[in-house]
Amino acid sequence: MKEYDELITTALEARKHSYSPYSHFRVGAALLCSDGRVFKGCNIENAAFSPSMCAERVAFAKAISEDSKDFCAIAITGGSADKESTDFCTPCGVCRQVMREFCEPDFKIICAKTDEEGNILEQKVFTLAELLPESFSL
Repeated sequence: MKEYDELITTALEARKHSYSPYSHFRVGAALLCSDGRVFKGCNIENAAFSPSMCAERVAFAKAISEDSKDFCAIAITGGSADKESTDFCTPCGVCRQVMREFCEPDFKIICAKTDEEGNILEQKVFTLAELLPESFSL
């Protein structure tokens, strides 16, 4: 699925800015809006853990603070700080619920696996409905 390669590459770039001194697990996200803008996010940890922010929620907060609320897709990459994203990284439950607050059930979530050099090997595309079935929303 080459159509999401650029979005995944942007998520990999965002991952480089991760502040993850506790878990050593870096995550990057790239959120695509209907107007073509892309908002990047990376995870930002805190010693108290609960104030930590996931990459996905950082990207959503940046977009919403710039008055963008019409979202198409998000690419997510993550893995150990000393490696590229050699396995799939799906959003946590809190991020899934935040996505549901602002996205339709057919919103696309792209998770990518790369080799050690950061070349995209494989990607999986989920809908929000697949990752958060029977979700709560207004």
